[in-house]
Amino acid sequence: MADATETIRRTRVIEINAEPAGREALDAEHGQVWSTGELTTEFEVLGFMAPYVVVRRNRDGCKGSLEFQHSPRLYFNFVADKA
Repeated sequence: MADATETIRRTRVIEINAEPAGREALDAEHGQVWSTGELTTEFEVLGFMAPYVVVRRNRDGCKGSLEFQHSPRLYFNFVADKA
């Protein structure tokens, strides 16, 4: 079965990881940034397909997605689902 998002995801993985940003740079560009430990404290991880992770925010049950870079592993750019 073909994955309609594969080309988009592969392109984004290359963009994000070409020159991985530090926490401060990601924070300036995308707002809040989470380490793996912070992510698992604030969110329940529902699934992932690099460079995206689907999450549910613990404080209010809001479902959404984040992007992540490989090294250093940081999660950023939370987007809430419109549902």
